[in-house]
Amino acid sequence: MRLSNLADYAVVTMSAAARHCGGGRTSAAELAAETGLPVPTVQKVVSKLSAAGLLRSVRGAGGGLQLARPAAAITLADIVEAVEGPIALTACIDGDECAVDHTCSVKPHWPVVNAALRGALAGIPLTQLSKAAPREPNLTGISA
Repeated sequence: MRLSNLADYAVVTMSAAARHCGGGRTSAAELAAETGLPVPTVQKVVSKLSAAGLLRSVRGAGGGLQLARPAAAITLADIVEAVEGPIALTACIDGDECAVDHTCSVKPHWPVVNAALRGALAGIPLTQLSKAAPREPNLTGISA
């Protein structure tokens, strides 16, 4: 399984927005500059994240974008679902046609798999994603 580029960009954008936490506001242009993403892409992602209630846009002097909830209350699952829709590994769960639907013995198990996947993503808060990446351990024994 792989996230779409847009979902990946949404995670990157939300991580950057979280670094402005504490009431600070930012703009799509500023988020684009911080992330290296094109401004139109960030604007598209911001639109989806705002529609999902993850970002809030404030107009007027001192306006801009800010998280709609505390970063600790936003999860990776929330961000992915804002862009991709419900987390599901197979199309048959959404009612899409399947050639073996009438004889499929696995279909009843997909909701359990999907719930486990969503649970794993829901266990990763935005606060964790917005921290600096951990350094890789030095396994060579040579000091840097």
